[in-house]
Amino acid sequence: MSKDMGPPPADKFLTALPLQSVCAGRAGKQMTVPMSLQENIRKLDSQGVPVREIARRLGISRTSAAKYAKQEDFSPAAPLPAARPGASVLTGFDHIIEQWLSEDARRPRKQRHTAKRVFDRLVEEHGFTGTYSPVQRHMKQWIARNRTTGEGFTELVWPAGTVQVDFGQAEAIIAGIRQVIHIFVVSFPFSNMRFVQAYRGETAECVAHGLRTVFEHIGAVPRHMVFDNATGIGRRVGTKVVETKLFAAFKLHYRTESRYCNPYSGHEKGSVENAVGFLRRNFMVPEPEAATLEGLNKRFMAKCDALASTVHYRKGLPLGELFAQDVAASLELPGVGFEAVRYESRRADRVGNLLVDGNTYAAGSSFHGRLLTVGLGHEVVQILDEHSAPVRTFGRVFGKQTETIFEPSSLVPLLVTKPGAWSHSPLRTLVTDPVRDWLDKATATDRRRLFNAVDAVSGTTGFEHAIQAADTLIQRGDGPDMAMLGMLARRLADGTEPSAANVDLSVYDTFTTLNMSTGEVA
Repeated sequence: MSKDMGPPPADKFLTALPLQSVCAGRAGKQMTVPMSLQENIRKLDSQGVPVREIARRLGISRTSAAKYAKQEDFSPAAPLPAARPGASVLTGFDHIIEQWLSEDARRPRKQRHTAKRVFDRLVEEHGFTGTYSPVQRHMKQWIARNRTTGEGFTELVWPAGTVQVDFGQAEAIIAGIRQVIHIFVVSFPFSNMRFVQAYRGETAECVAHGLRTVFEHIGAVPRHMVFDNATGIGRRVGTKVVETKLFAAFKLHYRTESRYCNPYSGHEKGSVENAVGFLRRNFMVPEPEAATLEGLNKRFMAKCDALASTVHYRKGLPLGELFAQDVAASLELPGVGFEAVRYESRRADRVGNLLVDGNTYAAGSSFHGRLLTVGLGHEVVQILDEHSAPVRTFGRVFGKQTETIFEPSSLVPLLVTKPGAWSHSPLRTLVTDPVRDWLDKATATDRRRLFNAVDAVSGTTGFEHAIQAADTLIQRGDGPDMAMLGMLARRLADGTEPSAANVDLSVYDTFTTLNMSTGEVA
């Protein structure tokens, strides 16, 4: 007959059961008994077994058996945060911190305390000897307690036919020169299609030209455009945005509407914010290289078109299919494209220079004191006379340039009348060495003769071809005759003048014989 060995030890029984972590009950105390053992306690209790007997059979204490037998609610409850050590080091400083944070409500958003700034001030002004971590935790708790119900973000729903517009910056290598470009991004949040064009600035002319390029590329005009605080196309006065006349005319031309984000509210156009980063990472790493900005923009547009085959991150459809709905919900293109040119009046100074956007452009000495018109495009600056006839055209300079921007041919007429000014003329650095040396040594009469010839030819062939023709004549030993210079410059401009070739004299070696005994050539 077997002897009753009594119930197994509690530790042996617990080891045989699967251990698992459980949530705290509604009573708020941590459960330490495995769930399977709790189930056995409840089962025996439902059968009317006394608590003392349950504890004996399961090898647990009567306290544990009574606890789980009588517990009414086993619903999961949210875990309580564990107390972090070190919070007591802020005792005596917490009221100082809260005073600073309360005063921040009256300050601009970008000039409010950060946790780092609070820590630094406590150390410098109040002799705080603690670490940064408790200060950071206190800041987070204070912000959480004082956050209003209206704070935070909400998911925005964008209808088809709406675009978001923004600028970003990147580096590119154009014609071998590394430079910062301004990337103009147009994003369709409904389909997540995005388009990018590169410019040298962020003016209203660049915005209008970029939008026209995208509109004509997709064959439609979005009904609504969302901008970041009127960047490039206007200025904010209080809560009102005052658009430039050029952009107001652009909207009238295409019958589209605009809306502007609130200050510090980039989340209102999160689609284009994400698009700027996406395009920069995927299209511009490493830095793109191109001969011209126009060539780079054509490559960008082709890459944007290729995005149509990718699948929307949430809707599960190709972007091209969704984009077709964007286009269908948009407006038709007008019959003519919008010319993004801003015209302004400027009076030339005593040397014929004009100040445009902080940079000096030279119209020419003959225009001194005259009221001229300046046409500002996204790439060029054109100067018109009183009758709106074009006078000079320059590549537009963005940013501040200390030197005068000039077209070389505009300085030649002054040198015709004042050949002595050649020594200090900006043209000295723009001509070839043979032409510069010849002019430095020439008499005033010879200088005037050459400048007359260059001036007469530059209007039809361009300054560079005129100087190239003069260089060729001088190296041949001919005088810079006006008729000869004009004829040669026109050939160079037309590409009909053959380039000078080096003569290979080695072919004559076959007709000569060297006498080895005398060393003479026979």
